[in-house]
Amino acid sequence: MLIPKKVKHRKWHKGRHRNKGVASRGTTVAFGSFGLKAEGHAWVTSRQIEACRRVLTRYTKRGGKLWIRIFPDKPVTLKSGEQPMGKGKGTVDHYAAVVKPGTVLFEIDGVPEKLAKEALRLAAFKLPVKARVVVRM
Repeated sequence: MLIPKKVKHRKWHKGRHRNKGVASRGTTVAFGSFGLKAEGHAWVTSRQIEACRRVLTRYTKRGGKLWIRIFPDKPVTLKSGEQPMGKGKGTVDHYAAVVKPGTVLFEIDGVPEKLAKEALRLAAFKLPVKARVVVRM
């Protein structure tokens, strides 16, 4: 799974404006021929990214090339179950990537169009956000 090697601050603020705006960068298919583009806001965890990567590599039978365009660098903290209120912030549980509408999540190349589109469609089911398959212009 993807996690940062080192972070400047171990625990981050959650952020108040995470559900606003559209992506201004990473919105075009830059490396491959086909991509998976987000159509909503979400925090995509490293486990979900890994699940998509496994679907894509297995469905294409390890053919072609795959690019993961997002990286989970946001630490998400959780407190243990049945914990009373107070006593500070919980420990870092996992890492997530903040995704805005228009962000290209994955790209694929070197496989036939039909195979690539189906693989990306199956990978989209593993994500917490609606996504659509896009083709490079």
